[in-house]
Formats: sequence, structure tokens, C-alpha cells
Amino acid sequence: MAELDIGKHCSVKTCKQLDFLPFTCSGCSKIFCLEHRSMDVHQCSKCNISDEKPEFQGPKSYKCSFEHCNAKELLPIICEHCQMQVCLSHRHQVDHRCSKYEAPTEKMTKTSEHVRQIIDSKKDKSPLKKGPSGVKSKKTAAKVALMKMKMHAVGDKGLPQNERLYFEIFLPLGHSVRSQSMFFSKVWTIGKTIDKIAELAKLKNNNNIVTAQKLRIFDENGCIILPLEQSLDRLIESEVFHSGGSVIIEYVDDSCAKLENIESYSSR
Repeated sequence: MAELDIGKHCSVKTCKQLDFLPFTCSGCSKIFCLEHRSMDVHQCSKCNISDEKPEFQGPKSYKCSFEHCNAKELLPIICEHCQMQVCLSHRHQVDHRCSKYEAPTEKMTKTSEHVRQIIDSKKDKSPLKKGPSGVKSKKTAAKVALMKMKMHAVGDKGLPQNERLYFEIFLPLGHSVRSQSMFFSKVWTIGKTIDKIAELAKLKNNNNIVTAQKLRIFDENGCIILPLEQSLDRLIESEVFHSGGSVIIEYVDDSCAKLENIESYSSR
């Protein structure tokens, strides 16, 4: 009696199992048993199968190059002076210890002299300060205001008490709030202080956009635009202002050096 030709042997050499319900691979057209029917199991010659996972094609992030900083940004921030890639927190030269940074000592000396001349000529005439003229010096008035500010000022609660400087911040014209008391670290630059004011007062901050109006801080008379890279303690030493004093923050064009209509900030 002739043998019945039933089933097929698996094409895997190490298997050769006789399967009565064999599977035909759609790729290589070979016959396989139940165990080896999958293309990746029998390593189908007609398919490019790899154990490597496809690379993630999501949004790219840019890591800050400053030492011990792990912050990442969706857009690259490059220092225009040293070409170092940084994050928002370290974008100012002082904050990332820029190798091209030059301390503005000579410029600051000239600025301080100019400030003193303006303060002397406008002593006790500030529209943001109302009270008896010539009775108290600016420093004394600032000390009195400082005691009041400390009771309701907002800021980074993690700052040590001996590092805090307090100011009454007159906010941009058109803002729903006239002014707000805030405190900052004395080692912060004006640039970093602007960022913190924008955060606390919920101001739109486009200082990293070339074509946009920039947030800038002015002295209480609106006559001096404070340099972004200068630290608060240096400006205090130069008597540009005092802890407990007032400053104005406003959106201005790059060409602006002085504010007009100062009375508008106090009369709102």
C-alpha cells in the first residue's frame, strides 16, 4: 500500500518538524511549522527585520552648556559674545561666566557721575515720591519705605534675608496694577531682575526677540536706563538707587534712553 503524502516538513534546518497544517511564508514562500511561522523567528530573507528601535523623531531640545546645569530649551539660545549654548536662566553674560565678558567699570563710573548730577538737580522733585521737600534725604526716605515694603513685598522666598533688596516697581503704562513691592538678590544683574519682575507681574517678556519692544528698568525719574549686565549691588554702591526706593519698568524701543510723561506712572 502506497504511503500517504500528508503534511510538510519545516524549512528551518534545525527543526524539520513534520506539520500537518504547515504555514507558507508570504515573504520567502517557504514552509514552516507553527513555532517558526513568524518572519522574525525564521529570519525571513525577504524582510528587513531589525531589533533596533526607530529613533524618536519628536521635538529636538537644546541642553545648556553651563557647568552643572541640566536645563533644556526647545529653541537654541547662543551667547552672541562667546557662542556658548545656554538656557534662559544663563543667557546673560554674568550668569554663564562668559569668557568675553568685560566688567563695565569705566562705563559705570561715567554713568554714576551722570546719575549723581541728575539726582542733585532733581532732588526731592521725583513725581513718584510725594512728601515734604528737603526734609529727608533720599536714603532716609528709602529706609522708611523699606520697612513698609518688607511687610507685603513678593519675590523668591528662597533668597536669604541678608541678600534681599527691596523696590517699589512701577509697572508699564496700561497695566491693571500701578505698582508692586518686590525683592531681589543683590547679586542679580538688571537683566535677570527684569526677568523676575516679568514673571511676578505676569508681563509679556520679548527681550529675546530682536524686533520686539524690550522691557527695560529706569530710575524713578525716568532719566536713566539701567545697564542690563550691571549687578544691583554695584548700582546701590554707585547710589543710582537704594533698597526701599522706586524704579520704573516699561516697554521701549532699543533707541530709547529716557522716559517721557513720568507723572503718568504715579497718577494712575
